[in-house]
Amino acid sequence: MDKEKALVVFQDKKIRRIWYNQEWFYSVVDIVGVLTDSPTPRQYWGKVKDR
Repeated sequence: MDKEKALVVFQDKKIRRIWYNQEWFYSVVDIVGVLTDSPTPRQYWGKVKDR
């Protein structure tokens, strides 16, 4: 497994991440899904960005 692209498990849900330029970058959609328990986190994030 590539440790620079390893998944992080938070509350039994997976969050994608990648190591780039000495920093971790996380998937906002995955984090929104974990924090809101939304069945459609991508749509939820889209509505938040529109507001």
